[in-house]
Amino acid sequence: MTDDAPAGRLTLNLMHFARALRAAGLPVGPGKVLQAVEAVEAVGLSNRTDFYWALHAIFVNRHDQSELFDQAFHVFWRNPDILKKMMSLMLPKVRTEAPDQPEMAQRLAEALHGSGAEQEEPEKTEIEVDASFTVSAAERLQDKDFEKMTGEEMAQAKRLLARLALPLAEVTTRRYRSDPMGPRVDPRATLRRMLRTGGDLSDLARKRRRTRPPPLVVLCDISGSMTRYSRMLLHFMHAVTNDRDRVYSFVFGTRLTNITRHLRHKDVDVALDAVSGAVADWSGGTRIGTALHAFNRTWARRVLGQGAVVLLITDGLDRDAGEGLAAEADRLHKSCRRLVWLNPLLRWEGFAPKSSGIRALLPHVDDFLAAHSLNSLADLAGVLSADGPRRSPGLRRWLKEAAG
Repeated sequence: MTDDAPAGRLTLNLMHFARALRAAGLPVGPGKVLQAVEAVEAVGLSNRTDFYWALHAIFVNRHDQSELFDQAFHVFWRNPDILKKMMSLMLPKVRTEAPDQPEMAQRLAEALHGSGAEQEEPEKTEIEVDASFTVSAAERLQDKDFEKMTGEEMAQAKRLLARLALPLAEVTTRRYRSDPMGPRVDPRATLRRMLRTGGDLSDLARKRRRTRPPPLVVLCDISGSMTRYSRMLLHFMHAVTNDRDRVYSFVFGTRLTNITRHLRHKDVDVALDAVSGAVADWSGGTRIGTALHAFNRTWARRVLGQGAVVLLITDGLDRDAGEGLAAEADRLHKSCRRLVWLNPLLRWEGFAPKSSGIRALLPHVDDFLAAHSLNSLADLAGVLSADGPRRSPGLRRWLKEAAG
């Protein structure tokens, strides 16, 4: 960069690029742009690969952000004129089969379309919006598939997830609390009362058992087939962890990783950065049986006491074709108070439990629910807080289909 004009244009383009990344979902602050300018000045512009990795080092903090950055880089720095064409290609369409494309394509296209380098902002037209449309938009967001959300919608969804509460039906503990109408006499409290009255016994002190929400254990699949949903589900896990005590969180692909300590950080970005650094098998294969075996052997006795509820979040697509999965799922089911399976594939009306992994898991769970939208996670809260039989009556339908 020999003169100020090219340097100024590069800085402006880096600002537009950072804005596009931020709109697409990456946590990019103003300081990152200054760091990016310094990094580019250090490596120069003679080598595209050096330029790529210099920006990657600045803007990417977690493994799951790499794919989004890669797509944005190769589109933005190739030719900004193709952005409109890319936008038209990536607008949401009605799909007749399971989506195979990366889940961030739509919001990336939207972000880049609005951030072309050195574009003049057209004059805005003032538009009146009826209040009913605002309500309708909020309702649509609640039902919208995480995979189809734009960057702005994902940001709104994350804010809503941060306020999500997950009440659990309380269980009786071994401890007692004072209660004048309690079913049992409290000898200690009765003796203390007699000492205060000089030995006169006017009334017996009574007590009853304490109740409290049970521990919650979350096992979340972060394999390649779950990439579209794992990021939002980690936000859900962070919200639940910070809403209550005794929450234990694990992720798995080909191995099991305990991320409980990382998710306890109040700042969600710091928490997910720590998770990214701790997990080595993002977006890889899935060995559900191996992961459950590791949990049953190493963690079950530590975290499944006092009637724990287990949330198993996976699509059930197992690389080992369900080998050993039924036995491990059965052991887990017998060790907890309730085993709830959350499967994003249930968003498809034509879903059928035909894969070997799904058939191996189904007989050993108590609920089989969707986990692809805000409403599906809200429905989970209703299921967990309700009293009733351990196994959901609706599970019979899925067991029948799996057997057929």
